[in-house]
Amino acid sequence: MPLMWPELRQHAPLPGQRPTRHEPAPQHFRTRADPPPKPSGRRVFRLPPDDREVLWLYLLTRAGLWVTAYGARWLFPADPDTRKADSVLAPFQQWDWYHFLHIARDGYFPDGAGPWLSHWDNREAFFPGFPLLLRAVHVVVPHWTVAGLLISFVAGGVAVVALARIARLHLSGADAGRRAVLFLLLSPCAVFLAVGYTEALFLALALPAWLAAQRHNWPLAAALTALATAVRISGLFLAAAIAAHFLLAARRHWRALPWLALPALPAALYSWYLHVHTGDWLAWKHAQERGWYRDFHAPWDAWSHTWTGAFGRTQTTGYAFMFQAELLALLAGLLLLAVLLKQRRWPEATYIGLTLWALGTSYWYTSIPRATLLSWPLWITLAAWSLRRPRIKTVYLCLAAPLSTVFALTFFTGRWAG
Repeated sequence: MPLMWPELRQHAPLPGQRPTRHEPAPQHFRTRADPPPKPSGRRVFRLPPDDREVLWLYLLTRAGLWVTAYGARWLFPADPDTRKADSVLAPFQQWDWYHFLHIARDGYFPDGAGPWLSHWDNREAFFPGFPLLLRAVHVVVPHWTVAGLLISFVAGGVAVVALARIARLHLSGADAGRRAVLFLLLSPCAVFLAVGYTEALFLALALPAWLAAQRHNWPLAAALTALATAVRISGLFLAAAIAAHFLLAARRHWRALPWLALPALPAALYSWYLHVHTGDWLAWKHAQERGWYRDFHAPWDAWSHTWTGAFGRTQTTGYAFMFQAELLALLAGLLLLAVLLKQRRWPEATYIGLTLWALGTSYWYTSIPRATLLSWPLWITLAAWSLRRPRIKTVYLCLAAPLSTVFALTFFTGRWAG
């Protein structure tokens, strides 16, 4: 007799015995008289374990930044002789936050004010996506600062999950997603993901857009990129990268080609809005030139001016340190661009190249370290390197941890200069 599984062998007929027919058990169909089935208790929506691990890491780093903010208000007050610390939310109310607050609360041109007045704050340099969302959340959350922190907190969670999924899509290591997120969350300028700024919201839209493009869902990628463009002008750089990915895709869905023009719509509408109020189609660009010296200069001139600010003893030590960070961030960006070009990752190279060109052609470098947060190929490349050479992770953490603390304290104490 041939070998059988135990549960089949017990029903096998003996020699000379007719096989017996086993009728299947009758199926029970619920009738109207039957009570409804009890709920199984399982949740309808449950994140995979890898995503939950990434969110746990995200929560831990948020707690670390909140502890740093709490200590900063006690240890580094504006008045060293004070006996009372500032409010709990005071460390988060710094610099660009007031621009977003004024736009959300008062609009771009309140009571006829505008760039034609002296001491104008140049608020039109900031795109309307974040202020509009801030105003909407404020309807439910009355405190403006809490509303801004809530937006960044939720958006940051979405961003890290999307980044981890992109890393797992490109890298074979089981730990690839968590490593990419770890490098992002412990980067020197990661404090901007935890405050009421645009970085977290932009990544929450841009990274899912890139993930949709990798899966050739072009309408979704274009729609998310359009929303990202409403938050930051960097969305147009992302749109160019997605267009390059579309052209290089093995299967081009030409019917989806018109969708690729959608990301330009928010920028065009915003320019039209500014033109109506100021008569200037590029009012946002001119506001950046007035407030942050973002007028065009040759790349070598921009490098020279930044180098002088960093090492020429023309600036105070705080500003000189920030200029040094700008130079280092630009070099890191150029190295990343060279790696992407060598690996023929043309879409990612398009995004990084446009970003470096936009930030590296001002009078001097401004906000390049912050822009590294938006350079998702950087974090995936570091994850790939660390999977091949584990020491890279150790070196990065040892160098990034003190810098992250310094930058966080600099921001929370109101001494940020970049």
